[in-house]
Amino acid sequence: MNNKTVLVTGSSIGLGKCIIEKFASNGYNTIITYLNHESESLEFNDYIINKYNVKSTIFKLDVSDLENIESLRKMVVNTFGNIDVLVNNAGICLDTTFEDKTKENFMKILEVNLVGTFLMSKTFGSLMFENKKGSIINISSNNAIDSYYVESLDYDASKAGVINLSHNLANKFSPYVRVNTVCPGWINTDMNKNMSEEFKKEEENKILLNRFADVEEIANLVYFLSSDEASYINDSVIKIDGGKKC
Repeated sequence: MNNKTVLVTGSSIGLGKCIIEKFASNGYNTIITYLNHESESLEFNDYIINKYNVKSTIFKLDVSDLENIESLRKMVVNTFGNIDVLVNNAGICLDTTFEDKTKENFMKILEVNLVGTFLMSKTFGSLMFENKKGSIINISSNNAIDSYYVESLDYDASKAGVINLSHNLANKFSPYVRVNTVCPGWINTDMNKNMSEEFKKEEENKILLNRFADVEEIANLVYFLSSDEASYINDSVIKIDGGKKC
């Protein structure tokens, strides 16, 4: 049984939840973090422990709050000793018309999506660097590369920043901690369940595979990048969006 440990931010629901289960199914101890879904986290934590017989815990985390992150670090050290994989998955998107965009909302998105990724990576990347091993996977978006929506320009900008940040982190933590960036396109998650069928069809028609990704497909890539099979993949930006039509 694998005794490695993974920490995934925003992992009580959606993609983060699926990533946690992927690692647990491969014997990893898991740290589930949440901000607003405590009951879902408790239930999911019990499920992980009972089904996969691994060590698991939950932690209420605001990734933009450094004191909160320091408390998490202390808990991790006391409970697990260290972590082997950090997945920076937590993120928010506040889509509005361009005219309704505000500085306050823009800054909030940057604080969570970009600054939060920096704070978590600095705290736990440094911990892994001291142990001379580890992997960081940052979840960005194909919106940061070649898919643009004015309604989400603040989100797009934050995710573009994550890519640049990842390059710098890979340099800072070399040669012991690998840092890679995953850029998903549309994913079938609860976040998109209220999307109109008309809009979904329009977006599917832009994709070479003509469908949205399942969360498991993204989780599989994240797990692979953290594994020994990807031991020479570092400082890479990988799109996983089904391909974009010309």
